[in-house]
Amino acid sequence: MLEKYLTIKEAGSHEIVIQKSRFIGHVKRTETEEEAQEFINEIKKQHKDATHNCSAYMIGEQNLIQKAQDDGEPSGTAGVPILEVLKKMDLKDTAVVVTRYFGGIKLGAGGLIRAYSNSTSEAIKHIGVVERTLMKEILIKVDYGLIGKLENELRNSGQLLGDTEYLDSVTFHVYVPVSEVDSFKTWIVDLTSDQAKITEGEEKYVEKEVTLS
Repeated sequence: MLEKYLTIKEAGSHEIVIQKSRFIGHVKRTETEEEAQEFINEIKKQHKDATHNCSAYMIGEQNLIQKAQDDGEPSGTAGVPILEVLKKMDLKDTAVVVTRYFGGIKLGAGGLIRAYSNSTSEAIKHIGVVERTLMKEILIKVDYGLIGKLENELRNSGQLLGDTEYLDSVTFHVYVPVSEVDSFKTWIVDLTSDQAKITEGEEKYVEKEVTLS
């Protein structure tokens, strides 16, 4: 599993108008090719009266599945530009459909490439991108006498804190990048003079929104 990667924040759409043609960029996170195809077919049904529903998707940790479809536009002027935006932004497990309602003005090959590229990038910026980081849950169990020091140090260190359980002792749930687990545990041992019980929980991806320029 990848330690971290970028993908679309959520499913959504965004419309722009270019030379009187409406371009609606639809974006969705899709983790399999089947999901991507279902999404494309769903948009085509919703916009069956559109002039074109062009699409592209990139699936897999190593981007091994890449497909682009022009849906009637001149070859290479729609699907490939959409895919190129996904590749440039390095968005994994992402599918895009750009719906076009023709406005009566022909754009030419160069104009179409720019239009489909812009529609894709604008939709992605509008919807948002997240960085998914593979985290390991670390449970730190300490006596009440260590609560103040430990919690203060954890917060100042910028670690991602989850729930805190207050029972006969206190257990902090902390999410740590998998590559930093060993050094984090060593830090806790030193910080608590080896008075903490440290156990490892499950791994999961934690998402953080990325600011796009």
